[in-house]
Amino acid sequence: MASITLGGNPIHTSGELPKVGTKLADFKLVKNDLSIATLSDFAGKKLVLNIFPSIDTGTCATSVRTFNVSASKLENTLVLCISRDLPFAQKRFCGAEGIENVVNLSDFQEGSFGKTNGLEIIDGPLAGLHSRSIIVVDENGSILYTEQVSEIANEPNYEAALAVL
Repeated sequence: MASITLGGNPIHTSGELPKVGTKLADFKLVKNDLSIATLSDFAGKKLVLNIFPSIDTGTCATSVRTFNVSASKLENTLVLCISRDLPFAQKRFCGAEGIENVVNLSDFQEGSFGKTNGLEIIDGPLAGLHSRSIIVVDENGSILYTEQVSEIANEPNYEAALAVL
């Protein structure tokens, strides 16, 4: 279990992020068209997983905007924005913002992605949502970088995440 904060108040996650050098566990996440995406759908691509509590918060929206700009400059790399928001909310936000360079995926059905990767918040007012985290994966599914932001209201370290690519 990891300890992070929300407004300076301690909250906890269901575990620890996967270790650098290990393989990312397969997943089933829901796309905007309600079809299912799995890790194998992205085989051969480098992945930046931008994971956050909800697209409808300022910091989460900023991370999606920031990675959208970065994604347009990355070769053989996709940015996956993952939350427990409904796919409709993700699609609405990206449409309104003109965001086209990221892939939105929802863990709303079971929350299994968050549980498997140790980032489900288990207490406090955001219990059940995902903590703000970044996982970077190479073309073979090996984890190159992880970050779990210690204070949920803070942005991730974009430069450090992108530097491993």
